[in-house]
Amino acid sequence: MAQNLKKPRTVLVVGATGSVGRHVVAEAVRQGYTTRALVRDAARAGRLDAAAEKAVGDLTRAETLADAVADVDAVVFTQGSAYGDAAAAEAVDYGAVKNVLEALGGRRVRIALMTAIGVTRRGGTHDWKRRSERLVRASGNAYIIVRPGWFDYNDDDQLVITLLQGDTRHAGSPADGAIARHQIARVLVDSLASDASDHLTFELVAEHGPAQDDLDPVFGALDKDPVGSPDGVRDQANMPAEAEPDRVRKDLRAAGADHRAANHQA
Repeated sequence: MAQNLKKPRTVLVVGATGSVGRHVVAEAVRQGYTTRALVRDAARAGRLDAAAEKAVGDLTRAETLADAVADVDAVVFTQGSAYGDAAAAEAVDYGAVKNVLEALGGRRVRIALMTAIGVTRRGGTHDWKRRSERLVRASGNAYIIVRPGWFDYNDDDQLVITLLQGDTRHAGSPADGAIARHQIARVLVDSLASDASDHLTFELVAEHGPAQDDLDPVFGALDKDPVGSPDGVRDQANMPAEAEPDRVRKDLRAAGADHRAANHQA
């Protein structure tokens, strides 16, 4: 497991024009990163922070992503499809991670992936988000996987960043926990410079009280994901990798093969 990680310089934001992605772009710029936003049409990216670079590409097509991944040393994934659309979930929630990893060709980067609270509850489109998590773990990169609660349902004084593990909240409503979009962005971007955040998977909600100044102790209080496991620490063992569709198992093998090849070349 990686230790004493080098702080990234150039960050690619996938899903940059989405409601969380825009916050991530602004936060990455604010923290001094060279920030690159993946957009399908640069002319329609006017709401993004003006200091961010725009890289045109289609997250569903790996062959269009060469310019987007060139020279980046971190990737933040915030893309999301409409709930209930299985085809879109495979193409966007899962496909974007697969395609960026393919475009990177095994080159090591720091990854921060946003999925969703309740992702381990079987059925529906969440299975594809969970598969995207597995690709990240198999890739051999330093990573953090963040499963936020319901966006912007928290009260004004509900600012304490709270991290949970085991994905036990499955109400499918704000009762599972709430978190503001800007708080999600902060956690994702703060993780890029934190050794304590590496190889963590957690659910993210907010509790009443003031925000912490430093998230390193919050990250450091969590358990790391087991080495070699496809799933997060304490996740339910309810999605056997060997029972996955052939194409998914092939993608997992490819992600691991790219990582091994990169290690061999190093």
